[in-house]
Amino acid sequence: MSTQTGTQAASGTGTAAETAAATASGTGAGAGTAEIGVTGLAVMGRNLARNFARHGFVTAVHNRSAAKMHSLVADHGDEGTFIGSESMADFVASLARPRKVVIMVKAGAPTDAVIDELVPLLEEGDIVIDAGNAHFPDTIRREKDLSARGLHFVGTGVSGGEEGALLGPSIMPGGTTEAYASLGPILEAISAKVDGVPCCTHVGPGGAGHFVKMVHNGIEYADMQLIAEAYDLLRQGLGASAQEIGDVFAEWNTGDLESFLIEITADVLHHTDARTGGAFVDVIADAAEQKGTGRWTVQNGLDLGVPITGIAEATFARALSGGAPQRAAAVGTLPADTQPWEVPDRDAFVDDVRKALYASKVVAYSQGFDQIAAASAEYGWDIDRGAMARIWRGGCIIRARFLNRITEAYERDRGLPLLLADPYFTAAVADGVAAWRRIVAAAALHGVPTPAFASSLAYYDGVRAERLPAALIQAQRDFFGAHTYRRVDVEGTFHTDWSGDRSEQPA
Repeated sequence: MSTQTGTQAASGTGTAAETAAATASGTGAGAGTAEIGVTGLAVMGRNLARNFARHGFVTAVHNRSAAKMHSLVADHGDEGTFIGSESMADFVASLARPRKVVIMVKAGAPTDAVIDELVPLLEEGDIVIDAGNAHFPDTIRREKDLSARGLHFVGTGVSGGEEGALLGPSIMPGGTTEAYASLGPILEAISAKVDGVPCCTHVGPGGAGHFVKMVHNGIEYADMQLIAEAYDLLRQGLGASAQEIGDVFAEWNTGDLESFLIEITADVLHHTDARTGGAFVDVIADAAEQKGTGRWTVQNGLDLGVPITGIAEATFARALSGGAPQRAAAVGTLPADTQPWEVPDRDAFVDDVRKALYASKVVAYSQGFDQIAAASAEYGWDIDRGAMARIWRGGCIIRARFLNRITEAYERDRGLPLLLADPYFTAAVADGVAAWRRIVAAAALHGVPTPAFASSLAYYDGVRAERLPAALIQAQRDFFGAHTYRRVDVEGTFHTDWSGDRSEQPA
């Protein structure tokens, strides 16, 4: 059965009651009138559908369990025009050509199952949009398969959580330029806006959209870990309460660190647990979970040879936090040889942590944008990194004030080889590098783990070093495996006869 509801029927005439009689064959009032459809009406899909309808788009809705579709129509039918369908065939029939179908189900096999059910009902030129957190190799595979059938497949990253899905997310669609010409105006309309600019743009072909969303999530992992380390430093170094640290984060959110994650951190730290009356953060188990996008980002960084050390350490920190047997064996057993932490100047310490946090965040973003550049070159996607920073300024989880600065950096130099080398960020990090060193050193001396702070500083020192000890590693590799090496004074590759007379020969 198909039903249409809303403030007005899609044709502009009739009432919801009159149009509710649309037939299961798709020949009723809702047939061929919906401008976009959403199948999969869990929280994210439900809110995206409402967002489309609120922006005046006639929206077809479908769910494997029809109850969720009926609930959406019943609860929110006054927000716009919905056409609800109990069957996939009716759902497809309710869509205007070229059909635009958003799939919002769990990534992996469930997405493939929906595609398998949907595709036989579509016609050449129709557009299938996967708005879930798909792994980009799956998107590449699906795009090739559907392209061979004359269909467009648009892997689309959506960031902002359930609130963003409803009120305006950051949207990262991939796929063909032809598909975006038809789909883009709808996605741009429902996206977040910053200074009147939509937080949505065509990322690139193939799996580019889901790749960029994956890296976005990897940066999110690093950002969250860095904030958690800053909280721990203030707690351990100052003995400050959650409320007091919440005040510090609220103050930081008025300056260069202004961001969604800093804002919600202050809110969380100010929250009181209703059951115990204590700080809410103190009753939460200290074992962080993950859904896989951080792990995918790290794995891809290894594949591409891009040192995304901040993201990697953040991902491993979550794994360590969940390592209950290892932590149980270590607590009270492993020696620390530390002394009580006494901070002589509270305000100076707080400012040092702030500067170290900012510098480490810049490194995390710099590494993430390097990964995007490497993948863009590898897959021929031609991704505009400045445009990615621009669409992350609103709606998404990592939205932050300094994304404006990143956008400006790539506008000055689209091929910028290192974000840290942009004059603005070079100066910003220079202002805090002494504080960064003090914080990482103090944390090490007092036994406070700061894997993301420390690895970010190590990366910074590594990338700025005139010479690295990798020369010794190359010599070792040549010694035991004849892997060859290059010299600084002569062109070519060489091998030394280590087991013989140690003469050097061109390789």
